[in-house]
Amino acid sequence: MFDNLSERLSNAVQSLRGQGRLTETNISDTLREVRMALLEADVALPVVREFIEHVRTRAIGVEVMSSLSPGQAFIKIVHDELVHVMGDSNDALDLTAQPPAVILMAGLQGAGKTTTTAKLARLLKQREKKSVMLVSVDVYRPAAIDQLETLAREVEVGFFPSKTSQDPVKIARAAIEQARKQFIDVVIVDTAGRLHIDNEMMAEIQRVHEAVSPVETLFVVDSMTGQDAANTAAAFNEALALTGVILTKTDGDARGGAALSIRQITGKPIKFMGVGEKIDALDAFHPDRVASRMLGMGDVLSLVEEVQQKVDHKQAAKLAKKLQKGKGFDLTDFRDQMQQMSAMGGISSMMEKLPGMTNLPKGVQAQVGDKEVGRTIAIINSMTPKERSHPAIIKGSRKKRIAAGSGTQVQDVNRMLKQFMQMQKMMKKMGKGGMAKMMRNMKGKLPPGMPF
Repeated sequence: MFDNLSERLSNAVQSLRGQGRLTETNISDTLREVRMALLEADVALPVVREFIEHVRTRAIGVEVMSSLSPGQAFIKIVHDELVHVMGDSNDALDLTAQPPAVILMAGLQGAGKTTTTAKLARLLKQREKKSVMLVSVDVYRPAAIDQLETLAREVEVGFFPSKTSQDPVKIARAAIEQARKQFIDVVIVDTAGRLHIDNEMMAEIQRVHEAVSPVETLFVVDSMTGQDAANTAAAFNEALALTGVILTKTDGDARGGAALSIRQITGKPIKFMGVGEKIDALDAFHPDRVASRMLGMGDVLSLVEEVQQKVDHKQAAKLAKKLQKGKGFDLTDFRDQMQQMSAMGGISSMMEKLPGMTNLPKGVQAQVGDKEVGRTIAIINSMTPKERSHPAIIKGSRKKRIAAGSGTQVQDVNRMLKQFMQMQKMMKKMGKGGMAKMMRNMKGKLPPGMPF
């Protein structure tokens, strides 16, 4: 996410880290690099100008010049300004209305609006413990109604059926009435999208908006369209009272221009961001965490939250009990750990949340990438239960069979077994109460603020 911008910004500000003294000259040189990084990321020019001016004003003032570590003080200023540009703090949904609270989803075709509607429903159900009903008022695309119905079943929330022959306003009103009878907490209305903004589209969505009086009107926009995303959101906001924005496809957005432009141009907060194709890949947008990732400082808080939400705690407790009893860590356990990583978005997603990991050489990152995890799982799945329990019996002919069964080479099997043995040794230490000792040995190697 935002890889190109992160790399450019990190390189620009790192040159000042450790500087004993900052001058107007080296501040100007660094700001020139930051400016180029932002422009290349497709951040809107007025946003770039204001950002650079704010950083310059603070950097040449007493705040940095009197600091014991001016380089770090400068980095903090850049971080704080990035946070400010993106909205200072997470702006949560306001669902304090009398049920059912209505959320209206707007956006252009192709932005991922219907999928995002289902993702939001799942998030509200899982994390907020809300009962949710989905309804589509897109009477132009029968596939849109069918798609939303399928997704509603997948995330196990209610769905109000509609037809292309019906009026969008009547559909929305009937859905809300039905939700009221069923004591549903939230109704999410998925509106029609277009390839471009037109008067007919705006008139229709304004009618729906007036009819349902939503507590939240969210604009769904593709982050990869850069500052165009901000301009489209601004145009929608003129016709519709938006309360927030959802950025989609941020996992494929190497630039980050939309994230840095939208708040400034529209005045509306980014409330969520889509971070993948999976139905659970929707995260609350925290400007401070995104800014930290942009500067290569990681995002430990989000990583901790993901562990709490996505790790199978029963399975983890079962493994811990097994290790405490002195029973060995086998290949089935190793595979389970790999699958848990995949459930959390894969190693690449975890790595970009760890401080300093984005500075690793590309070759090193590739060696511990998600393809490697997938290959490991495939290799272990190609083994017999006996081989998984007793890896020592895996010799020449068995390795050839496993490689053939998993579509890999014998050297891949050898490499995986070597990794497993290293993991097995580490788990053995943990089983003997060596966890505290391991953490003591790691002290000083972990980022500031980690609780060890």
